[in-house]
Amino acid sequence: MIETQRPTWAEIALSKLKRNFLNIQARVGEQVEVCAVVKCGAYGHGAVDCARALLAAGARWFAVSSPEEGIALRAAGVVQPILLLGGFYREQAKAVVEHELTPSIWEEEQIGYLSRATPKAREYPVHVEIDTGMSRQGVPAAHAVEFLNRVRTAGNLALEGLSQHYAAGERMGEGAASRQEERFASVIQKLRESGVALKYVHMANSSAAIARAHILGDARFAMPGAREMVRCGIALYGYCLPLENKAQGIAPWENAPVLAWKTRVISQREAPPSVGIGYSGAYTTTRTTRIASLPVGYGDGLNRLLSSRGRVIVRGQFAPIIGNISMDMTLIDVTDVAGAEIGDEVVIIGEQGGRTIDAWEHAELCRTIPYEILCNIGIRVPRVYP
Repeated sequence: MIETQRPTWAEIALSKLKRNFLNIQARVGEQVEVCAVVKCGAYGHGAVDCARALLAAGARWFAVSSPEEGIALRAAGVVQPILLLGGFYREQAKAVVEHELTPSIWEEEQIGYLSRATPKAREYPVHVEIDTGMSRQGVPAAHAVEFLNRVRTAGNLALEGLSQHYAAGERMGEGAASRQEERFASVIQKLRESGVALKYVHMANSSAAIARAHILGDARFAMPGAREMVRCGIALYGYCLPLENKAQGIAPWENAPVLAWKTRVISQREAPPSVGIGYSGAYTTTRTTRIASLPVGYGDGLNRLLSSRGRVIVRGQFAPIIGNISMDMTLIDVTDVAGAEIGDEVVIIGEQGGRTIDAWEHAELCRTIPYEILCNIGIRVPRVYP
């Protein structure tokens, strides 16, 4: 943490990030390429620093959402392939080519934009996403072969990869996931019959790589000369949705949360019983209460739904959040935390004294998912890499 900043920061344990990557690679096997997803600032962890750590761990592919995210990695010296999961807007085609980004495409217009932005003498690599049931983006499976032929005949585009995305990655049973796989397999079969060559085929996100690993190596998805790839995001950072695969079972695996969010006590006061605390007096004291102020609020991404519901850790003890969380300030009850004083380190997410609060705890209280909790930690919270 920079000493001149207010004492609220996020610690990113790059050693844990590397271990998580290696655990995933070991799970899927060395024959499978693990594409490290570092979109949205590496899920709030800092894309550039995380990418550099993942490179050191052996990552050879990265994925981002937009050209801007990919360009930022290029500016930081990342020369490895970068997959654009969210495609690109028409005016961005030139920048995509200029910065050697690999776009996922699924619209006819994207073929034209890229072809016009690409010198005629070269073949620019693209990946085509097939919509097998997500209904968000991708070429409908019924029209996939026609679209792929359009890519091949554009003259200066090269079909490098084919992908699909699970709609319910955590529910890896034999229902919707299997139906999506059947649609994807039917497209691949038609491509095999047509003699189409690919370098990569990728279906699995974090959940599928962990809970549906039996699809890896499945002959239905094999293309001559193509390597399987999995796109892992949230699992790299130590989280995953609750997984279910009753048909196959899920082998144990290890990953550890990478981010800890911390702050410090900057003020203390005592309030008598029956006093309203914070905006709207949303919390009323029931006893003489020692209140500590923390320099963190919803402006930093601390969800306001944690008001009078969430907790932090001070001196190894849980302390409840009381009153409404403000934009820049949060109040906690430290009456039962012996010796609490100004300057004490406070854990919002992380571990202290054998007690732990993770992003899942915040997510459950806010009725959301850990992805949102992590991604919402704001830019004014400095990331440090101890």
